[in-house]
Amino acid sequence: MAFAADGDGPTNTMLDMGLNALWILIAGILVLFMQGGFILLETGSTRMKNAGHVAGKTIFTVGLVSLVYWAVGYGFTFGGDAGDGLNKVLGLGNFFFNPAIVGSDGDSYPTTIFFIFQLAFAAVSLSIAWGGFAERAKLSAYLIFTLIFGSVIYPVIAHWIWGGGWLAEDGAQDYAGSTVVHLTGAMAAFAATILLKPRIGKFNKDGSANEILGHNQVFTSLAVLILWVGWFGFNAGSAVSVGDGFFGYVAFTTQLGAAGGAVAALLISWLVKGKADIGVTLNGALAGLVAITASCAFVDPWAAVVIGLVAGVLVFLCQMFFEKIRVDDPIAAMSVHGAAGVWGTLANGFFATKALVEQVGVGQAGLFYGGGGHQLWVQFLSVVVCGGFAFAASFVVLWIVKKVIGLRVTEEQEIIGLDLSEHGNYGYPEALKKTNVTSM
Repeated sequence: MAFAADGDGPTNTMLDMGLNALWILIAGILVLFMQGGFILLETGSTRMKNAGHVAGKTIFTVGLVSLVYWAVGYGFTFGGDAGDGLNKVLGLGNFFFNPAIVGSDGDSYPTTIFFIFQLAFAAVSLSIAWGGFAERAKLSAYLIFTLIFGSVIYPVIAHWIWGGGWLAEDGAQDYAGSTVVHLTGAMAAFAATILLKPRIGKFNKDGSANEILGHNQVFTSLAVLILWVGWFGFNAGSAVSVGDGFFGYVAFTTQLGAAGGAVAALLISWLVKGKADIGVTLNGALAGLVAITASCAFVDPWAAVVIGLVAGVLVFLCQMFFEKIRVDDPIAAMSVHGAAGVWGTLANGFFATKALVEQVGVGQAGLFYGGGGHQLWVQFLSVVVCGGFAFAASFVVLWIVKKVIGLRVTEEQEIIGLDLSEHGNYGYPEALKKTNVTSM
């Protein structure tokens, strides 16, 4: 009151900026904490002999992608003049990002906060890609691919949709990244699985598959819960404002989509297999979250449930499909993040409502809400172009790495496990000691 009386207090716009900054930073921290979920998810879904490697390389690559995204990735995503023709394809500017120390009166939020938020998204997309590398890739391959993915591959796609690029001009609707984050990471994983080939013992000569079980289903369950909670930062944080509380609606539809995915996956696995598969249920929850990520701000509650239900069934069918064509995907990255990412992006073309489109200010209403087929075409185009670019660019980079230094560890190293062969120690040292004592 004293400040207000003197006229020296913060303005309303400064107070709004402060509230926005607080929410965006909290959301960014939630998204960054999702890396804990990815560590537990990949560790629990793979074998004990690789646990320490999974945890360590995740921390290392998050650190490395932070540096390359700061140096060039952020500039390729958000740099440049919006009026420049080149800006439709690539951002150019803000390299080695050096932001203002504080925000200015009239800003919606400080650019420092926005950078942290966007960096966390880039790190998530990269962690999705690691699903295709699991249990058989050299640590050097992780290093090189992180440099290229974080500096070029992800930023280019993010610029096209979020940075004012040509798909943004077309009205592509991807609120929090079903395509930008999840499909991009999944297509990179797909390229890796093709070039690395399946793990030893995954497939028999007749083409039949052997189940290589993860070593800790409690880890994977806890991972899904951590990711689920982090997703509220992912989706609701993408409102990048407190404003009228619209971020609450986004959180609401996010929860419905996740719930639909978990329930549908359990029921379909129960129906087909005769037993309710816990792993499929967990992947169903994640698939529902991935699918609702693009549409959480554009659809009615009932549609959010439908999007999640379809994603839960889709992830189950896609896991069987990829195994049938002999693609070894240890954490189901292509099914959870790829197939569900495609479905979630396309879903806007059907379910986006006119009122919510006007609220967000991107694109047009979907087919079921009087918008015709235009938005569905734009969504389809964004999936094809972004997915195709992510796959092609990742394949070329990894193919060069394979030819120059090699992608995969030796057969002996893979059998021993990456903990020992790549790092010289074991993620569960007590278990190693017991093995040595027994063998003696």
